[in-house]
Amino acid sequence: MIYYLSEQILASQYGDTFSFLNMFRYITTRTAGAALTSLVICMVVGPSIIHWLKSLKVEQKYKDKAEEAGGLSARIDKVGTPTMGGIMIVLSMDLSALIWAQWNEMVILVLVSVIIMASLGFYDDYVKITQQTGGGISSRTKLIVQILLAGFISFYVILFMPELKQVIGTIMVPFYKYPVLEDAFVIGSVVAVFAIVGSSNAVNITDGLDGLAIGCVLLVCVVFLALTYVAGHANIAGYLQVPFVSGAGELTVFCGSMLGAGLGFWWFNCHPAEVFMGDTGSLALGGALGVVAVLIQQPFVLVIAGGVFVAEAASVMIQTGYFKYTRRVYGEGRRIFRMAPLHHHFEKLGMSETKIVARLYIIGVLLAIVSLATLKIR
Repeated sequence: MIYYLSEQILASQYGDTFSFLNMFRYITTRTAGAALTSLVICMVVGPSIIHWLKSLKVEQKYKDKAEEAGGLSARIDKVGTPTMGGIMIVLSMDLSALIWAQWNEMVILVLVSVIIMASLGFYDDYVKITQQTGGGISSRTKLIVQILLAGFISFYVILFMPELKQVIGTIMVPFYKYPVLEDAFVIGSVVAVFAIVGSSNAVNITDGLDGLAIGCVLLVCVVFLALTYVAGHANIAGYLQVPFVSGAGELTVFCGSMLGAGLGFWWFNCHPAEVFMGDTGSLALGGALGVVAVLIQQPFVLVIAGGVFVAEAASVMIQTGYFKYTRRVYGEGRRIFRMAPLHHHFEKLGMSETKIVARLYIIGVLLAIVSLATLKIR
């Protein structure tokens, strides 16, 4: 909105008087503005939303899986903490992105994805709260909605964005400057679905300790803030020999809005948490990162940058698969981890919640550095 307003003023008879508005043509300026705006919005509306959620009794009244399993007496009881705090994240970053970004098709696709994923998560949180069992809607239902959304994005780009359809058809891998496959639209669509659905669910699984998910999301967001800027700048992309994607610079503005909103939410979600993001926030944030990665042809870099999320999701799949296999073979299910996801395994080993979160942050920082290194090491 600010971009379009400044352009109208510059094109008018008052253009020379307000020549300073040229600064809003720069992506860096608008990215900084988006980050600051979403941060301020989240910090300002945060206390009111938390109070509102408490007044509606939108809070966790059931023990989470880790507490039900026992052996975690050192952790602070999370029963009674309001959830659905993802509302403040989605509200802040969407408003900020609309204010500061140019509304090209890529930005619109990401914003629509955020709204759909947040709505799915909101309904899941609502079911959990009303049933007070922690079960929520079925995993199958969530998976179907996520796959349909990811498939729609992939096919929309291929069919209605011909100038950008190669972001789906061209397969790039980290540390290699040439495409692995070209015009591979079927394989590319499958990769896109896995990236979006996998990222959404992985962030959701990681959201189990105070500040863990949002802190790791911020690290990945910083990585993709840099990657989207490079992808949208023809000269820099050419110099670094990474795919140039016209219009991708506006995704940098979106990443800025996500960064600011995430920092604002982190203020309230750090240990001991005043509010949880719930599925409302985790599905939306993970899905947004997946869509951004797909649109700039870097879904495999997302696997590196989001390595903490990958490890958390993998621990659940490994534990579940091994348990079912051993139950079928030996008549009794066996475990690899003391508890899945991975952060609960460390809790069962006696590590404190804050130490687990801090150490996973350190791993996340290292993975972010490796991800950024893919720009130069090719």
